[in-house]
Amino acid sequence: MDYRKEFIVEPGRQVRLKDFDPGYKGKHLSHAEALPEMQQHLEELSRLQHLLYAEKKHALLIVLQALDAAGKDGTINHVMSAFNPQGATVTGFKQPTAEELEHDFLWRVHPHAPAKGAIAIFNRSHYEDVLVVRVHKLVAREVWSTRYDLINGFEKLLRCENQTRIVKFFLHLSREEQLKRFKQRLDDPARNWKISASDYKERECWDAYTEAYEEVFAKTSQEHAPWYIIPSDRKWFRNLAVSQILAATMRDMGMQMPKPQANLNEIRQEYHAAAGKKGKAKG
Repeated sequence: MDYRKEFIVEPGRQVRLKDFDPGYKGKHLSHAEALPEMQQHLEELSRLQHLLYAEKKHALLIVLQALDAAGKDGTINHVMSAFNPQGATVTGFKQPTAEELEHDFLWRVHPHAPAKGAIAIFNRSHYEDVLVVRVHKLVAREVWSTRYDLINGFEKLLRCENQTRIVKFFLHLSREEQLKRFKQRLDDPARNWKISASDYKERECWDAYTEAYEEVFAKTSQEHAPWYIIPSDRKWFRNLAVSQILAATMRDMGMQMPKPQANLNEIRQEYHAAAGKKGKAKG
């Protein structure tokens, strides 16, 4: 099953989140059954990152967006564990600082875009500036409504100028599952720190966020930077779908191991000469 085809938002398509089942689990009945396939994807991701780093012709930007408790951190922990940390960075975009607010909304984002050969993961992103600011009326409509084109232009810039593949995931969680996860945070002392009164307050904005996300999908899912709506009530399926889509995306980059720049024959001759001298010295 190709989850890219199943969960992609085609450019210009109007989607309704109510038409997507957040509890969907595909052909697998359980985490245990899905684990071998998931492990296969993780191993491929590790291999493909090695190619990406060696070739240094492309970059990869992974955007994670979701409502609270949908599993952005969990996705990073489980799926992105396949990547070597030396070539992958994670940036979390929280409430803008005073300095960031004095600049355009993309100013704080661009420095974290990946260099060629690297992977960047955004835990929340530039999309907060057409989501949170819209729902909570932090800026006027005539301000945030112009940002869709600016975002599309920014992502096109990354694609054209730096050969950056952009993959955007919305982790789709049901209201019921969110409440269940909030309760788990309350009941588990190790996770108490993750809960706040604002989490429950934000639930009152569920419909407003839904409307905002649906407009984001319609206006910013592009061929070079597609959105995928990932069913996330089951954590294991969320991880499986994301890992499969990432592996397929990187595979399609057509990366090749670069040819060595050095003269290998000369280096081999030097090695054998050095090894021969070492052997004589021991004799």
